[in-house]
Amino acid sequence: MLTLALSKGRIYDEAVALLDRIGIQPTVDPDKSRKLVLPSNREGLQFLIIRASDVPTYVEYGAADLGIAGKDVLAEYDTSGLYEPLDLGIAKCRLMTAGPPGMSFKPGSRPRVATKYVKTAHRYFASKGIQAEIIKLYGSMELAPLVGLADCIVDVVDTGKTLKANGLEPHDLIMDVSSRLILNKAAMKMKHADVKHFIDELKAALSRS
Repeated sequence: MLTLALSKGRIYDEAVALLDRIGIQPTVDPDKSRKLVLPSNREGLQFLIIRASDVPTYVEYGAADLGIAGKDVLAEYDTSGLYEPLDLGIAKCRLMTAGPPGMSFKPGSRPRVATKYVKTAHRYFASKGIQAEIIKLYGSMELAPLVGLADCIVDVVDTGKTLKANGLEPHDLIMDVSSRLILNKAAMKMKHADVKHFIDELKAALSRS
């Protein structure tokens, strides 16, 4: 049995559309069921439905053989225990700094930055010579500059509509984000034939897009 970890939302929707191109579909709709382990129409393949930030953990520790996770999540995780064989090119967005119009920071400044991407934000500002104070939040990032909790935020940006609605705008690009296939190293050895076949199918589907 191969187990593939996915998170609900945009990644799930786009991943399922991609998997459909190689004939794989979940047989239970996660929006209509409380089940977190979903069977598929392919014998020997099942899905785990978990939080996006937990996908690398489930894969690294072998609870799932494979997973699909955004590069933003992987950048926060020590991926030395994982393989990352494919950029699936789905759920694309940008990880950016954002704040009030005209915002800028000089080297040596100490802005307060609200984000759930603590490691990535720290690395980015350090590379600019800026000693940022990172405040970890789990949601509603746009609120932080409005109430004086932070000077700016680091978050994923898709359309930018939420930022605009709150009087903020995107500023500096930290990284382009897309979702990647990740793989448990032990599974690559112990289930090599099945894993390789699955990866080859996805490669072929991507090459036709």
